[in-house]
Amino acid sequence: MPDAALDALLDLAAEAARNAYVPYTRRPEGAVLLLSDGSWAPGVRIENAAFPLLIAPLTAAAALARLQGRTDVAAAAQTRPISEAECDVLASDFGIVWEHIAPHALVASGARPLPSPSRRLDPFLAAPDLDDEAAAALAAQVARRAYVPESGFPVGCVIETADGRWVPGCNVEHTDWTRGLCAERVALALARAYGATDFRRIAVSCPLDPSGTPCGACRQVLAELAPGIPVVLDRGAYPPEVTTADQLLPGAFRGDRLRA
Repeated sequence: MPDAALDALLDLAAEAARNAYVPYTRRPEGAVLLLSDGSWAPGVRIENAAFPLLIAPLTAAAALARLQGRTDVAAAAQTRPISEAECDVLASDFGIVWEHIAPHALVASGARPLPSPSRRLDPFLAAPDLDDEAAAALAAQVARRAYVPESGFPVGCVIETADGRWVPGCNVEHTDWTRGLCAERVALALARAYGATDFRRIAVSCPLDPSGTPCGACRQVLAELAPGIPVVLDRGAYPPEVTTADQLLPGAFRGDRLRA
């Protein structure tokens, strides 16, 4: 891998790390997946008062690539050394044999020469002035992107930002379920990676179970990253239900005394 390409990827990872949410450790981390056409997917470290709910930057970047239907990963870089466990997860996620060429970088076997990093993926959806029913329908559309080889249970989420754009998220599974991410956490991680933190509304859709609601883990993450924000739950043929993270998880653990 040419030094220039390695330096460019590491610079992008460091730039992404500025958007990390790390109130407990104060150790921002960023990662980038480089795709075969030179486009790239960022990911950042997202902490939570419930520590096991940490979203690692490479996990977030991989989820973004899957959300966009991209599996043509050529290289990966991270601001901290990439562990062998992370390498194994990426190999499983994308069916790629990796060369661990440096502590902070991986290259897919056969991917050289690498393209120069050129364009950050743009996952935002332009859909202004949606009412709750239309927002729920948009979340249902995003659920079609879900990567669910284990459960076959797609979920979609969209987050409305203050400037009227929508951040999509779908559930992305792994054979080790503990390494997968739900749609709500994918959308939140993506929003943070792109510097979007001012939310207006969140919509969630479980097309195969219109009575579905966010799981306990997602409720905890929503309670911390989107407190008080309206959460629109798709109810299929019935009008959507509107609630908030605080109503979904009353008495949520805030972890104020854990903050560094």
